[in-house]
Amino acid sequence: MDATKKKWMQTIGRREFVDFPELGLKGVEAKIDTGAFTTALHCHNIKIEEVNGKEVLSFYLLDPTHPEYNKRKLVFHDFYQKNIKNSFGEYEARYVIKTIIKLGKRKIKSTISLANRQNMRYPVLIGRKLIGKKFLVDVSGVHLLKKNSIK
Repeated sequence: MDATKKKWMQTIGRREFVDFPELGLKGVEAKIDTGAFTTALHCHNIKIEEVNGKEVLSFYLLDPTHPEYNKRKLVFHDFYQKNIKNSFGEYEARYVIKTIIKLGKRKIKSTISLANRQNMRYPVLIGRKLIGKKFLVDVSGVHLLKKNSIK
């Protein structure tokens, strides 16, 4: 990639705080993982329900740093299921939704898989599909967006 393209890319660290405005989530710490393709959000009690004769996807968020989020049931009408490789290299069927993620000042409409990340340190994993050609990752840095906004 030439230097002119790098100038418009914002540098992020290996961990950043993200918001999910459509889900009402703010300031959730996410792991930036260039080895992962998709972005994953930690949820529980994920199930298909019928509402007014139509199938909807319902779930509860799980974020130990924001326990108030865990009590709200979220419902999505637009969703699908996809086989996604987990951190152990095994494929598992996950539900996928489309929602906005705010990373720094950028709002990005992205696909998010819903996963049980109970044994993981961070409730959100940002994969390279979202990072794409929008960000450069400095693996030696942490929370660079917050530091850059203070300047």
